[in-house]
Amino acid sequence: MTRAQNASNPAKLTPNLGLKHRNTFGLDAVAELAYEIHSPEQIPAVMSEIAEQKLSWRVLGGGSNVILPSALPGATLLIDILGQEILCSDEEATYLSVGAGVIWHELVAWTLENGMPGFENLALIPGTVGAAPIQNIGAYGVEIGEYIDRIEAFDAKDHAFVTLPKEACRFGYRDSYFKQNPGRFIVTKVVFKMPKAWQARIHYADLAKQFPLDANPSPEEIFLAVCKIRTHKLPDPKVIGNAGSFFQNPVIPNEQYETLLKTYTDLVSYADLPGKRKLAAGWLIDQCGFKGQRMGAVGVYENQALVLVNHGGGTAEDILGLAKCIRDKVHDKFGVTLQIEPNIF
Repeated sequence: MTRAQNASNPAKLTPNLGLKHRNTFGLDAVAELAYEIHSPEQIPAVMSEIAEQKLSWRVLGGGSNVILPSALPGATLLIDILGQEILCSDEEATYLSVGAGVIWHELVAWTLENGMPGFENLALIPGTVGAAPIQNIGAYGVEIGEYIDRIEAFDAKDHAFVTLPKEACRFGYRDSYFKQNPGRFIVTKVVFKMPKAWQARIHYADLAKQFPLDANPSPEEIFLAVCKIRTHKLPDPKVIGNAGSFFQNPVIPNEQYETLLKTYTDLVSYADLPGKRKLAAGWLIDQCGFKGQRMGAVGVYENQALVLVNHGGGTAEDILGLAKCIRDKVHDKFGVTLQIEPNIF
């Protein structure tokens, strides 16, 4: 028996585990060694074993933001750490501790049911809580980094558990310290700070259209509106494989934006940092004629050009080949380089 198997609360080890059910693209992938992690305490023994055998390794949560190859050599850690609890509450905020394996949308619904609004704009984003801060998920003007107090993780470099306060996480647009240091941290728990002072945030056009001009919707009404929008725009991974938004919205200098606007007067964009403008990647792709198009087993979703889909039998190579065609065409037409959002394993 291995050390990980001998540990007092051992991580279950399964050789040659199929991961089609663990990635929303529905790609056929096989993990050479799959470890199911149900508690942080299981991680040190697994990581010691990985180091001793000099195995390559990676972490997989809900598989909603990944592109998996057909074979994953070495070790794959399946993070299934559950649980959520209110740690404490003061006049300003409630502090909520959540396991990395909790499904993100289920947490959003739970916080609303328990009188802790704030996440409603982020409803129906697929994936787990542990993956959310790595990508600093966001939607309709809200990013998860705003609500994080601290993150507990295992540092594979120092072989020790660490707690990173919000400021150490270096959150940016679809970015974080964890993303900048791939293969180092295994997120085990996220502590959120849920402010008690709440205000509706419906300034994004698609969301604003769901309400009258003078509306002051409740968190629950915003939640339902976001679910309605996303259900219309985004395909259900259970029906057709996808990873949600495939490209980041590019941020460009105002000067470049003004130049593009002279040619494309209906260019869709949003204000960003001073001197910058964020373009709608879906609009750029749509203008290049990709919406609804198919390339073999993969294609672009008919209702949202930002979403690539696997119609069945597609591979990572198929998806990345289509992505390259899109990136090249957008760059040729607009002079803008799109960045792929999912992690490529």
